[in-house]
Amino acid sequence: MTEALIEARALAKHYPVPKRKLLEKRSVLRAVDGVSFRIKEGEIFGLVGESGCGKSTTGQMLVQLVKQNGGELVYRGRNINGLSVKEMKELRRDIQIVFQDPYSSLNPKKTIGWTLEEPLVVHGIGDKPARRRLVAETLEQVGLDPDFASRYPHELSGGQRQRVGIAAALILAPKFIVIDEAVSALDVSVQSQILNLLKELQQKRGLTYLFISHDLNVVEYISDRVGVMYLGKMAEIFPVGETGSELLHPYTRALFASVPDVSARKERTTLQGEVPSPIHPPSGCAFHPRCPLATDRCRTTAPELRSVGPGHEVSCHNYEEANVTT
Repeated sequence: MTEALIEARALAKHYPVPKRKLLEKRSVLRAVDGVSFRIKEGEIFGLVGESGCGKSTTGQMLVQLVKQNGGELVYRGRNINGLSVKEMKELRRDIQIVFQDPYSSLNPKKTIGWTLEEPLVVHGIGDKPARRRLVAETLEQVGLDPDFASRYPHELSGGQRQRVGIAAALILAPKFIVIDEAVSALDVSVQSQILNLLKELQQKRGLTYLFISHDLNVVEYISDRVGVMYLGKMAEIFPVGETGSELLHPYTRALFASVPDVSARKERTTLQGEVPSPIHPPSGCAFHPRCPLATDRCRTTAPELRSVGPGHEVSCHNYEEANVTT
C-alpha cells in the first residue's frame, strides 16, 4: 500500500467500571482493544460491525475527541499522541468529523451562518466579508442556498441539517474527515443524496474519509476498503468487490450473508449466541464462542491481523477453511 495519510497502531480505549461492592476488584470495559489499520490519502475506508463493537469510539479517537489509553495514532508520518494545545489547534484544520445526529451537534440558538463562520474566527481566517463569502460558497457546495446562513437549525429538515454538518466539517478545508453514521437517521431517498454528495466532495477536494456505519449496503457502495470490527478488535480488512467466497473471516462472511437481498434467493448464515460482554471478553479469539471453525487454539491464543493479499488482512487462525466449510 502507498504511504498512509493516517494510521492507527494498536489503538485501545478502556473504561473503568464502577465497583458495586467495597472490596470488589475494579473491572475494565474494553471498548477498543488494540485496533490497527492504515488509510491512504484519497481513500474511503469503511468501518462496520455490530452495535457496541467500538467503531464510533475508534472514529472519535482518530479526531482526538476521545483520548486513547493505548497504542499510537500517526498522521502524515507524525505521531500525534500528546500534542500541545497549539499543535492540536493546528491539526484541527486537517482533521474533522461529521456526527450522526446533526441537530444535537448544532447550536439551536445560533444561525447556520454563525455556526459555519465561528471556526474561521477561531483560526483567524480572513476578515468578516471574506468569511461570509466562504460560508456562502461552502453552503452552495453542499447543495444549500446561501440564504440558509440566516436560518436556525429548527427551521431545517433532517437532510438539510446533515448538509450543514458536512459544511461545518468542510469549512476549514480539511484533508481527513470521519463520517460517523451520518446517514443512518435519514430517509432512504435522502440517504442516497447525501452519499452521492459525499462522493462528489471527496473527488473534487481530494478528501480522505473514515466512513462508519452499521448499514453494510451503504458501506459497500461508498467505500474503497472495509474494516470489520468485533468486540473492540479488527476481524478483517478487505477491498470492496470481494464478496461471497473471497471474504475470509467467519464473522465477516456471516455478517454480509445476513444482508437482505430482494433480487435473488440465497442461503442466509445465522450467527449463534450473543455478543460477549466487553467487560469480560472471551479468552483467545473473541469470536470463538460463536464461530463454527473454532478449535482449541482459538480458545487460548488470540490471532493477529495479518496480510493475505493486496489491501486484505484477516485475524483468524483457520481462515483457510472458511471457503470450504461455509
